Amino acid sequence: MVHRLSGVLLTLFLPLHFLTLGSALQGEANLESTLRWIDQPVFKAGEVVLVVLLAAHMTGGIRLLMLEFLAWRDWQKTLLAVAAGITLPVGLAFLLNLG
Repeated sequence: MVHRLSGVLLTLFLPLHFLTLGSALQGEANLESTLRWIDQPVFKAGEVVLVVLLAAHMTGGIRLLMLEFLAWRDWQKTLLAVAAGITLPVGLAFLLNLG
């Protein structure tokens, strides 16, 4: 469930990311204006959420690959706990490094 939800949320983020990158095609002044607008605290919080979503999606994907290709099917709950345990510290480490 976490893997799918994070995938959907990351998919919703992509058009915003492409719009921001596209502002560079309209000139340096437009890109600078966009980057100044994005430098607001709400977007900094969004960066933390983005990193947590990326970490959750990655660890969920690794968990799925392990379940698919390794004979550890009885350890599903343990692998889910490990995936969550990796996701949260990665997000917190990113948050602490923002300052």
